[in-house]
Amino acid sequence: MPSNVNRGPRQIWRALVWSLKGLREGWRVEASFRLEVILLLILLPAGLWLGHGAVEKALLAGSLLPVLAAEMLNSGLEAVVDKLWPQRDEVAGRAKDMGSAAVFLLMVNVLVIWCVILGARFF
Repeated sequence: MPSNVNRGPRQIWRALVWSLKGLREGWRVEASFRLEVILLLILLPAGLWLGHGAVEKALLAGSLLPVLAAEMLNSGLEAVVDKLWPQRDEVAGRAKDMGSAAVFLLMVNVLVIWCVILGARFF
């Protein structure tokens, strides 16, 4: 690693600022991200309340954040693909579909975790 790489508090602060900028942009331009944030705000406290013990709470609440992370990555991928290939392109379309599929799979993961944990308790 080069010795001139700044890894101090200033770089950490810049990374935080860039991350917050990305979250603001996601909120501003992505309806799916806004919906997923609203669901997170509802389901996160519900998961912490409904979970019995630390592991259940962590699974119920922790399964939600990867959906948001994947949504941000998918949105970034779509923005780059749309910029580089404004015309229809089979490979570009495949990349966008696969990004969307990643978000979908994480949503299925949330559903499975919540059904396994809460389904066994309530049914």
